[in-house]
Amino acid sequence: MEEEVVRRRGWLTQQQFLDLLSAANLIPGPNSTELAIHIGYERRGWKGLLVAGTCFIVPAMLLVMAFAWAYVRFGTLPALTGVLYGVKPVIVAVVAQALWSLGKSALRTWPLRLVAGAALGLGLLGVNELLLLFAAGLATGALRWPTLAHRQVPPALLKLVGAVAALALLPLLVGLGSGTAPTGAAAPLGLLPLGLAFVKIGSVLYGSGYVLLAFLDADLVQRFHWLSQGQLLDAVVVGQVTPGPVFTTATFVGYVLQGWQGALVATVGIFLPAFVFVGLSIKLVAQLRQSPLAGAFLDGLNAASWALMAAVSLTLARTALLDIPTVLLAVVSAFLLLRYQVNSAWLVLGGAALGYGLQQLGIG
Repeated sequence: MEEEVVRRRGWLTQQQFLDLLSAANLIPGPNSTELAIHIGYERRGWKGLLVAGTCFIVPAMLLVMAFAWAYVRFGTLPALTGVLYGVKPVIVAVVAQALWSLGKSALRTWPLRLVAGAALGLGLLGVNELLLLFAAGLATGALRWPTLAHRQVPPALLKLVGAVAALALLPLLVGLGSGTAPTGAAAPLGLLPLGLAFVKIGSVLYGSGYVLLAFLDADLVQRFHWLSQGQLLDAVVVGQVTPGPVFTTATFVGYVLQGWQGALVATVGIFLPAFVFVGLSIKLVAQLRQSPLAGAFLDGLNAASWALMAAVSLTLARTALLDIPTVLLAVVSAFLLLRYQVNSAWLVLGGAALGYGLQQLGIG
């Protein structure tokens, strides 16, 4: 997104992009989809919001539905190990390039660099991402406080803290906090219960696709007994290896349970809260930049968001750079991105084809 929206098309500045990235990190749901929705609103208002979000979701949904059809039809997944083997090193290079570019705006002062370094270290240790974001915001706000002419906390900042605290506690209120579920017979399955289950998950989930796995396991496997553990793991694999948001795992689950209607209902259910939350937070993000103290808080959020991206990329690098071919693929991809500005989509497709070919040759 940074490549397309900031550098290639010039739709947003680096600072605007970082502000929207931080806003997406603060609300539950799929961060990448919420960022696309924010960008759509920045470009064309409410119509842009709907178009950007929908166009970001639909291609991935259709691809996952195709995999789900093959899964139901043949009882197994097409060979995806080789595709993952080739794609992951390319993604490492793409994220590294984005980190380098965004870091110029997010880490423009030494205090922000120190905050990002601390957030990176704590993130790698497994500290909750919301705590990291708020701690970084508070730290930069505290540093700015002595320099303010009028020392008062803006209402927008208080609204932000209150709203995010309420959303963070929401999982406890809807029974998703403990991770345990009663045993017993399978709950009745239909389109309405399926849709409501995914609306609930989309409304309360913070974090990565691995957090999504835990939430789906708590509800669909343990509580409702709609899926087996094996089916759930297959669904998560498809969500990760297909382009687009990992939340399209819901599409796969919906198709397995209720066919194409279930796929549509599950997809709408898990992504609908993202549109609602972004719509409610748009004015708040704009108000934050108007206050020096809130702006400093947002700068801290941006530094922590950069650190969270870096932590994910380091984790991915450990799982992606397994041998000499994968290291070479990452290095060549980084060179092509930095030296010739090759479109990352072509590199990902090339990595997928190369990984599949190496697997067939018994190398990957």
